[in-house]
Amino acid sequence: MIPIFRYYTELKKHLPYVQLGNFPTSIEKLDKIGNEFGLKNLYIKRDDLSGESYGGNKVRKLEFLFGKVLQTKSKHVITLGFAGSNHALASAIYAKKLGLKCSAMLMPQNNAYYVRRNLLAGHYYESKLHYYKNFFSLTLAILKKSFKTRIQQGYFSEFIPAGGSCPLGVIGYVNAAFELKEQILSGIMPEPDYIYVPLGSTGTSTGLALGLKAAGLKTEVVAVRVIENYISPFKGVVRLLEQTNLFLRKNDPGFPEIKFKDVLFSIKEDDLGSGYAHFTENGIKAADIMKKNYGIILNGAYSAKAFASLLSDAEKNNLNDKVVLFWNTYNSRDLSEITSLVNYLELPKEFHRYFEEDVQSLDTGLDC
Repeated sequence: MIPIFRYYTELKKHLPYVQLGNFPTSIEKLDKIGNEFGLKNLYIKRDDLSGESYGGNKVRKLEFLFGKVLQTKSKHVITLGFAGSNHALASAIYAKKLGLKCSAMLMPQNNAYYVRRNLLAGHYYESKLHYYKNFFSLTLAILKKSFKTRIQQGYFSEFIPAGGSCPLGVIGYVNAAFELKEQILSGIMPEPDYIYVPLGSTGTSTGLALGLKAAGLKTEVVAVRVIENYISPFKGVVRLLEQTNLFLRKNDPGFPEIKFKDVLFSIKEDDLGSGYAHFTENGIKAADIMKKNYGIILNGAYSAKAFASLLSDAEKNNLNDKVVLFWNTYNSRDLSEITSLVNYLELPKEFHRYFEEDVQSLDTGLDC
């Protein structure tokens, strides 16, 4: 039984859930990097190993979101993201494992090797990939697709928001905070002062902040912005956290009432660079340090920027004598075998340009 269900038994009765991942994920001490940067207590939470087929932070969210899909008996899910969306790929992989069909509605983004890999892998797992120039046209297409499925198949498609970041999905990371609490109690690591995590669709960071408070931990979530503020504004973080709290309390009144002002949460803006999916020199340097020392892969669009922020704070002596946990949200499962089986020409033609045009200059393929 997952930790949050043990602490709040009414949630187990009322929340949809299907096991997809391997939990708890391990915690490891990064002594090599810690010694180099003056951090005596630097740890990593290995959510990159959260699933056998595909890891990363989406697995925790999808356990609840696909639980709902199975509950409604829908046979088709629709999700959205940018062309290289890790969430869209995770949705495709686990939809297929559950015998569901998946459609991914994707928008353009800066080119990178991981974009190519995710598109090829998504096609391999039979996701229907659709390209839209902007969010408005994508939204209309989702509505059209859902009603078309209802007319032709007799059921509505289940919609999963970008990143799986809605109250039900966020519970995956509320639960993760309780998982961390149990690992602390078992002596795997001391209670962290800070957890560094990317801030994208905001579900991971808000779920952790809410869960840490509910679990009685005094850990601050340091959310490192990896996407523009107009896409994921601060007010959206506040709203998502408080909506998730209301949803949890509706399903178990014993869950504590928590407002955003009650949690320990900060946003760092300095490592975004030129924008979403634009790699940065500091991010690539941080990813290189992690890979050379531990063979762990970070992604230039997300986790590398979060780790770069952590190392920058260490260099400024902001983390002296602190216990710091880096929460790795990127998948580290090798997909090269399956992507080698797919020709990019099999993809819809709108995606061909990601294979025919150069990737951005800072991308050396470190995260593939």
